[in-house]
Amino acid sequence: MDNSGYIISISKEQLAELPVTAYPGAISVIDSPSAAHTAIRVLSREAMVGFDTETRPSFRKGCRHKVALMQISTADRCFLFRLNKIGICAELKKFLENPAVLKIGLSLHDDFDAIRRTEDFDPQGFVDLQKLVKNFEITDISLQKIYAIIFGERISKGQRLTNWEADVLTDAQQAYAALDAWACLKIYRYLEAGQFNVVSSPYRHLPVPATSKCSQEQEKSSEQ
Repeated sequence: MDNSGYIISISKEQLAELPVTAYPGAISVIDSPSAAHTAIRVLSREAMVGFDTETRPSFRKGCRHKVALMQISTADRCFLFRLNKIGICAELKKFLENPAVLKIGLSLHDDFDAIRRTEDFDPQGFVDLQKLVKNFEITDISLQKIYAIIFGERISKGQRLTNWEADVLTDAQQAYAALDAWACLKIYRYLEAGQFNVVSSPYRHLPVPATSKCSQEQEKSSEQ
C-alpha cells in the first residue's frame, strides 16, 4: 500500500455517470432439499466463491426479518438458496463452516447476524472485502462503489428493497442477487492477481481536509 496520504474514493456524481453492469453467468434457484444437496456438492469443489444474502426489507421500526436468500457464486454460475422456503440444511451449514473453501463477501457481520436468526453457525473461510480494499487505498465500503472504482461500471441497486420472500423471484431479482455475490468474487480475484493499479486509478486523490468539508457544507446551506 502506498503511504503518500492519497485515498481512492468515488463520488455519487461520478458513480451515476458510469454504465450499468449485468450479471453474465447462469442462475440456479434452490428451493428444495434435493436441489440444495446438488448445489452444495458443486460448490464444495470450488477453491473460492462469492457470497451474499438478502433479507426482506422492513419498514417498521424494531421489526427484523430472517434472511430470505443466500447467494453463493462461482465464476460462471450462481446458486440462490431460498432459505425462507428450505431453511439451512446440515449440508449448507457444513459448507459455511468449511475453512477449505474461501467465501468472499462484504459487510459479513451483517450477513452473519441475519443468518443466525435462522440457524446458529460458526463461519469459517470468509474474507470481507471491506477489510481487503483498505490495502489498496480504497476508502469506500459499499459493494457498488468498490466495483465501480475497480471496473468502471455501476451495479444497479434498484431491486434491493423488493420482497425477497415472494412466492416466485422475478428475473430482475434473481439477476440482482446473483450479481452481488459474483461481483464479490470478481473483485477479490482481480485484487489478489495484482491487476488493480492503485497509482493510475482516476479516483485517487488527497483527502478533503475537515475544514474544507465544513466550508462546503456552509456554502450549500447558504445557497438553499
